[in-house]
Amino acid sequence: MARTNDTMMNPPIEELLDRTDSKFSLVTLAARRARQINSYFNQLGDGLGHMVPPQVSSIARKPLSISFEEIAADKIVPVPVAVAVVEEAAADEADTAV
Repeated sequence: MARTNDTMMNPPIEELLDRTDSKFSLVTLAARRARQINSYFNQLGDGLGHMVPPQVSSIARKPLSISFEEIAADKIVPVPVAVAVVEEAAADEADTAV
């Protein structure tokens, strides 16, 4: 019989790790998004409106908790850097070949 450990973290870390390839990727993704959410909340009074608001409705107050919920809901996904570099190199080669 499989037993799950109850933790205070919601969403569970196991669920979040399934959406990334490593713990480092998860931490980096969540921290970057938390900074964006924090910037969004800080600029609300300025009326600038150039930051992306949180993509999930949450009762959490902390930007990091909100970013974890976004990751769990598949609203925020990691984009591999190597893929972007390869695509950029292919575009550069196509430009020079013409």
